[in-house]
Amino acid sequence: MKRPVRLRVVLLTAVGWLVALAFILPYLQMFLTSLKPERELTKSPGGYLPTHWKWSNFADVWDAAPIWTNIRVSLTVAAAATLVTLACALPAAYYTARNRFRGRGAFLLLVLVTQMFAPTALVIGIYREMVALNLTDTLLALILVNAAFNLPFCIWILHGYFSSIPRELEEAAFLDGAGRIGALARVTLPISMPGVVTAVVYTFISAWNEYIVALTVTASPDRRPLTVAIPSFVTQYQEHWQYLFATSLIAIVPVVILFVFIERYLIGGLTAGSVK
Repeated sequence: MKRPVRLRVVLLTAVGWLVALAFILPYLQMFLTSLKPERELTKSPGGYLPTHWKWSNFADVWDAAPIWTNIRVSLTVAAAATLVTLACALPAAYYTARNRFRGRGAFLLLVLVTQMFAPTALVIGIYREMVALNLTDTLLALILVNAAFNLPFCIWILHGYFSSIPRELEEAAFLDGAGRIGALARVTLPISMPGVVTAVVYTFISAWNEYIVALTVTASPDRRPLTVAIPSFVTQYQEHWQYLFATSLIAIVPVVILFVFIERYLIGGLTAGSVK
C-alpha cells in the first residue's frame, strides 16, 4: 500500500516542477537576454547563454531612457487608482451585503456584467470621452480608467467577504454605543482585512500592468507609465533588446515585493465566502 502512495507523491512532485519550470523559463530567458551585449543580439545569432556577460546593462538602462519618470508615473497611477477604487468599493460592497433593497440583485448583476468588458474593446470610446472631458495626456485619465475597470471585481470580492461576517458582531458594537461607521471601522474592517488587501493588490497590479489605455490616452514621454515606455527601446530606428528585457525585469520587482509581503492575506481574501 505504501508503494502506490509514494509513486503518486513522486509523480505529483515531478508534474509540479515541470509546471513551475514552464512558468520560470520565460523569465530566465528575459534575464539572460538582458545580460547580452547589443552586438550579440543584433549582428550575430548567438546562443541561449551570453558569450559575454554584461551586467552593466542594468545600470546603463537608466541613462538610455527616463525610466525614473516612467516608474514614478506608474506608481502614482497605480496607487491613486487603488485608493479611488477602495473608496468606492468599500461602501458599495458593505451596503449591498448588509441591506436588502429593491434592485439589489440587478445592481450586483450589472457589476458582474461590467467585468466582461475589456479596456481594449472600449479603447476608442474611452479616448473620445477623455477628449470631451479634456483629460487626454493626463495622469487623471489613467487613474479614472483604471479605477473604473477594477471597481467591479473589488465590489464582488468585498461583498462576499462582508456577507460572511456575522451581523451579531456589529450589533454588539451598536450596544456599546458605536454607530454604523464606527462599527464598520472598528469591527468589520479589521476582520475583513484579507479581503481588503486582496482588492488593493488586485487593483494595484492591474493598474501597474495596464498598457492599451495608457498607450492611447497619453502622448508625452514624461506622462507615460513604464509599460508604455518599455517597447520604446525597440523601434524602426533602434534596437536595444538588452535594455528592453532589463527594464521588463525592473518592472517586475515592485509587484514581486508587494506579493511577498501580502501573500498570506491574498490567499485568505480570495477564498473568502467560499465556505459558509
